[in-house]
Amino acid sequence: TTAIHYPNGRPHIGHAYAMIAADAIARFQRQAGRDVRFQTGTDEHGLKMAQTARPRGIDVRAFADEMSAHFSGMADTLNISHDRFIRTVEPAHYHASQAIWQAMRDKGDLYLDRYEGWYSVRDEAFYDEKELVEGDGGVKLSPQGTPVEWTAEETWFF
Repeated sequence: TTAIHYPNGRPHIGHAYAMIAADAIARFQRQAGRDVRFQTGTDEHGLKMAQTARPRGIDVRAFADEMSAHFSGMADTLNISHDRFIRTVEPAHYHASQAIWQAMRDKGDLYLDRYEGWYSVRDEAFYDEKELVEGDGGVKLSPQGTPVEWTAEETWFF
């Protein structure tokens, strides 16, 4: 399987590379006689999606539908041999996620806590203060040079 891509823009060579590499492995395994279930798709949730759709003046779901179609189209154009193209907005994904969540809750593996730190929406990563660099005007940046902002949120951990 590939990572499920964030469709906050059209696919690029990195997305194609991931699909092609996974496709080569899936085809090899099939030729070796192994059962293969090859999945790819798009993860249409998150702050990055909302922040990209907002300035365009379109609903996040409409934006996700548009961009996900580009990823699915790329898979078709590249003749990727996937068995399933996953979209995280599909009811099947929602129900599977709920089942996993409930199983973790039933076992007591979930707990609510607070997390805070320097967060880069672009990188989708938190950074320690020591990792940050100073940009123009004293703006704090991630090691990759992307803007960070102090973020505090209550979230579930497992």
